[in-house]
Amino acid sequence: MLQGIRNASQHWLGKIVLTIIFTLLIAGVGIFGVEEFFRGGASNKVATVGSTPITAEQVRQAYQNQLQRYQTQLKRPLTPDQARMLGLDRQVMSQLITEAALDQKTHDLGLVVPDSAVIKAIHEEKSFQNAQGQFEPQLFYQTLQRAGLNEGMFVREQRSVIARLQLAEAVSSDLHVPVAMREAVHRYTTERRAAAYLMLTPSVAGQIPEPTDDELKTWYEANKSGFRAPEFRAVNLLVVEPEAMAKPDAITEADARAAYALNKDRYGAPEKRTIQQIVFPDPAAAEAARKAITEGAKTFEAVATERGTDDKDLTLGTLTKSELFDKAVADAAFALPEGGVSQPVQGRFGTVLLRVTKIEPGTVKPFEAVEGEIRKGLALARARDAMETTRDAIEDQRAGAKPLADIAAERGLKIVSVKAVDVNGKGPDGQRVADIPDPDTTVPALFRAEIGGDNEPLRTKTGGYVWYDVTGIDAAHDKPLDEVKDGVKAGWTATEIAKRLQAKGRELVEKINKGETMEAAAQEVGVNLQEAQDLARNQAKDMLKPDDVNLIFATPVGKAGTAAAGDSRAVFKVTAATVPAFVADSPSDKQITQSFQAALADDVLSQYISEVQKNAGVKVDPAALRRAIGGEY
Repeated sequence: MLQGIRNASQHWLGKIVLTIIFTLLIAGVGIFGVEEFFRGGASNKVATVGSTPITAEQVRQAYQNQLQRYQTQLKRPLTPDQARMLGLDRQVMSQLITEAALDQKTHDLGLVVPDSAVIKAIHEEKSFQNAQGQFEPQLFYQTLQRAGLNEGMFVREQRSVIARLQLAEAVSSDLHVPVAMREAVHRYTTERRAAAYLMLTPSVAGQIPEPTDDELKTWYEANKSGFRAPEFRAVNLLVVEPEAMAKPDAITEADARAAYALNKDRYGAPEKRTIQQIVFPDPAAAEAARKAITEGAKTFEAVATERGTDDKDLTLGTLTKSELFDKAVADAAFALPEGGVSQPVQGRFGTVLLRVTKIEPGTVKPFEAVEGEIRKGLALARARDAMETTRDAIEDQRAGAKPLADIAAERGLKIVSVKAVDVNGKGPDGQRVADIPDPDTTVPALFRAEIGGDNEPLRTKTGGYVWYDVTGIDAAHDKPLDEVKDGVKAGWTATEIAKRLQAKGRELVEKINKGETMEAAAQEVGVNLQEAQDLARNQAKDMLKPDDVNLIFATPVGKAGTAAAGDSRAVFKVTAATVPAFVADSPSDKQITQSFQAALADDVLSQYISEVQKNAGVKVDPAALRRAIGGEY
């Protein structure tokens, strides 16, 4: 937020520090406001680092921030179990302990950021400056007000943030990447190899005999997990969505016309104007310039040049009235005729003169053209408003033990009956079950429920509800051999082919390493010899997969090797390896240095924080943590 933090974020070290320390800070400000995020509250302590406490309120807010961030990224809600599996509680505590450890250390070292430095940073922060680059107190206080923070709290927190950064930079700055490390990375990333290879296809394995019953049974027992039937559940779903409840025909024409009159701008293009603006230090200067323009002594452009306004800054753009942030400027600009120059206008960023160079009239579709759209919108809005009433009514019926099917029939709703669905939302045919709404949320709930259980309805992304009853459970089980005999036979056959190809590959590698040529090996098995040039680590090339290429890099030049390649097998001989000369301070070397500087700084800073925590002493109250987060973790 401050200029110093912005500058730090442009530097590799600053990026590391900000990543490690301030992830939750940024999330907290954006979601809950700064004051809520930093307010400790009167709750019991969850943890202490030295003498620095971490309160239950801090943990609760930080946890909700992190949960909200994950849900936003995943675009779906997370259950407590899912959040626990993602380790959200551990992430939150780790970050809060890190911040507390740095605060404890800055306190122990007596690090203090003077008022003058904080004030200077605030004045240099672009977010608090007007169009002329000057600090604007009004903008400063408006920003704090929107964040729910007073001036004293903001200054205190920024002083703490700057102190943490100073400590972290002192610990992990000025680190040098050893030349030996840079050379090793250079060799690893720039080495290129060439190889001759041949592919042993399944046909090289020859005719595979029919397996005996004992062989099939033995293979089946060793690979039984691959033939296990998952648990399937049968369920009834009652889905109530606003779209299904909406009744456009029930909207009267009068209501539709009233909505049209209130929202005409939605049904067409609003008027746009190309607006020019010159900023003056005071109303008197603006009035003198306006008089010179209207009397013809100067042009609008000449006045702009005198004021140091170039062509790029002169024109605000072609905008609608709502797109203009400053209401006074918007009102004045949209009251002018085309080509007209305004009276001096007191805007938020100073006194301005305006000129409209072009007017694009707005267009509005007639009511008849959008009547259907309006009716649908009004009906949907009313359905959403009535959704909670509908939910309560259905819940009352559920409390009376009325089956979902009866509730649906009484209300004219459709029951979705799913005969079988597994935990992945798929049916016995392996395809997704299409009738389940919001499967990422609904399916896990179905597998937490029991037959006859009293289940809370699920909220859908569109504002509706899903009620569900589990009507049957087919437990997971091993499929009997007779049921999967064809699949077992195919698996046994594929295993036998792989064994034969592996044996043949080893045989050929042994011969090649004893002096036989690759051409002779290819001729022996009746396949074509291939050449691969300019191979790079971890990159596929021609018929070679990344794993095959990496084995080529693990094999000495002039030696042969073999590697699995899907249902085939590769036999190769490394023919060449080249490495460009290492040049210190070359662009590539500088890039390596920059990358590893960040990694080294990350390691050093992490070790330092760990040592600080160890010396200060970290105490966590698990029970208080569970209470702060909510639920038994």
